[in-house]
Amino acid sequence: MRHDRTSAPPPVVPDPVDGLPAARGWAGWVVFAGMLLILLGAFHVLEGIAVLSGARPDDLPPGGAATWGWGAVALGVVAAGIGLGLLAGSPTARVLGVLIAGLSAVGELLISPAFTAGSVVVVAVDVLCIYAITVHGGELRAPSVR
Repeated sequence: MRHDRTSAPPPVVPDPVDGLPAARGWAGWVVFAGMLLILLGAFHVLEGIAVLSGARPDDLPPGGAATWGWGAVALGVVAAGIGLGLLAGSPTARVLGVLIAGLSAVGELLISPAFTAGSVVVVAVDVLCIYAITVHGGELRAPSVR
């Protein structure tokens, strides 16, 4: 099999199904995005625990510390689950991953007066995750379509 080095990276997985392109070397970005979503989930769970334990609840947006704390914990668990789905190559996880990372970024902007440094880190992770999923999301396919 001969490849033109100027057009794209060489295939990583041979194409067993006619009509479907082979996964390319960019699939690492999707694995990176999946790991970022799992990391993002951990950040949100820790942030939710911090809010629930009473860490600076005066700076939180309206809704109360309990609402924001449990919301962050729930968002973290969902983000980690979507990250695992993304690692498995699920197309649904790609869509949900972009949505959950966008929701996470908006939530972090709302809570940034309470956790400024943490919010900056989480928004940066959100942006990297959205980039990796949207640009290279199709590179990693579920085994059922291979």
